[in-house]
Amino acid sequence: MSAVLGLLPLSGIVFLVGVFIGAIGIGGVLLVPSLTYLGGLGVHIAVASCNLSYLFTGLIGGTLYARKGSIRWSMAGWLFAGAMPGAYLGAATLSMLPGTAIELIIGALIIFAGVNALAKNAGDTSTRDSLSNLQLAIIGLATGFGSALTGTGGPLILVPIMVWLELPVLTAIGLSQVIQVPIALLATVGNVIHGEIDAWLGVGLAVVLMVGVAIGAHVAHRLSARFLKRIVAVTLIGVGILIIARIGYGFLGPGAS
Repeated sequence: MSAVLGLLPLSGIVFLVGVFIGAIGIGGVLLVPSLTYLGGLGVHIAVASCNLSYLFTGLIGGTLYARKGSIRWSMAGWLFAGAMPGAYLGAATLSMLPGTAIELIIGALIIFAGVNALAKNAGDTSTRDSLSNLQLAIIGLATGFGSALTGTGGPLILVPIMVWLELPVLTAIGLSQVIQVPIALLATVGNVIHGEIDAWLGVGLAVVLMVGVAIGAHVAHRLSARFLKRIVAVTLIGVGILIIARIGYGFLGPGAS
């Protein structure tokens, strides 16, 4: 509970992350760096607590997108089949890696997501309507593993892959909402068994995030996705560079041997 109260000053950032998750899928990747660099939490506990919070954001985001008819459930089932074992393996791997390695992975993913969002035009006409069941299961496996390992929830990895494969952007965002649920559930089970988790912090984050997700989902169906993606893309690239620069300074700075 003390961790929740201590992070109240970050509630504005958490809310904006929720808006980004709800609007374009990409946003959760900013949550762990905010908790570690601004909130002073250890990266392992931050990742585990964020994973728990995504269970709730996935439920509300998935519900809102489903009401708009923006979720392809036939595709979601095969994504779930791959994401669930992937998430558990990612959570188990989390406890084995040093914090610096996790931060480096997160930084690289942030930059990749930002560059991808800038490179892909959100208004482009898609050329594919679906993927094979095997492709979906493999994508789900990679998304579950990477998301549980880094605490990014699922959308950060899934949306760029789907857009790269030329599926409709709104379809990609809708699927990224619901895939948070199985990833968060299995990642949390893995964190409880193999690592550590602050349940109060996870629930506290979820409350603020869900408000942002609800607003973001509303925005996604009414404003230009291209405009939103450009804003988030620039933010992601900047944050990713700062994270990697901080890690590099730790190795090469005054305290380095």
